[in-house]
Amino acid sequence: MLKKAMMVFVPVAAVVVFCLVFGSSYRNFGLFSGNSRPTPATLLRQVQTLSQLVTVKYVLEKVVDVRDVKWFGENRVLLVAQGVVKAGINLDNLKPGDLEVSDQKILLTLPHPAITDVYLDDQHTQVLERTTGTLRAFDKDLEQNARKEAVDSLRVLALDNGILKEAQDRAKIQLTNLFHQMGFDVEIKTR
Repeated sequence: MLKKAMMVFVPVAAVVVFCLVFGSSYRNFGLFSGNSRPTPATLLRQVQTLSQLVTVKYVLEKVVDVRDVKWFGENRVLLVAQGVVKAGINLDNLKPGDLEVSDQKILLTLPHPAITDVYLDDQHTQVLERTTGTLRAFDKDLEQNARKEAVDSLRVLALDNGILKEAQDRAKIQLTNLFHQMGFDVEIKTR
């Protein structure tokens, strides 16, 4: 039973931090004073302050059945796992050549999107069944193995559902809007 429970737009906080950093630079250091425009190096440093621009969050469910079968019995854990998968762009990976400024136009080349985090929501993850074979000892690691398998399955499920493309598209939208607010036309590509 797989379910994409929800997709949430996450970069709002990152954009707010970015705007505050730019606003602070503007007011405190005269970054945009007079008619001068920021240099590509200055813009690059400011964009890199966003670090991980997480743009997509999936909440997914997965049923995991882990069995350890021996000739003398079977240990089993049946787990319903709910987890979170986040994806975005690591802006720390921007290089000086990735941002070009020409008058009112910016050309930005983004690194490839990546999954930034995968974890189980312990409040919504539960063991439905745990059995220990008659001649078997209790296996304390079996549930942990089921949880690891669930995390790996959720990562694959998110990839299959296009989380990376969505993260890339949303990052482009957010950064385009940000640069437009600063008065730039922007073209964004991915490496």
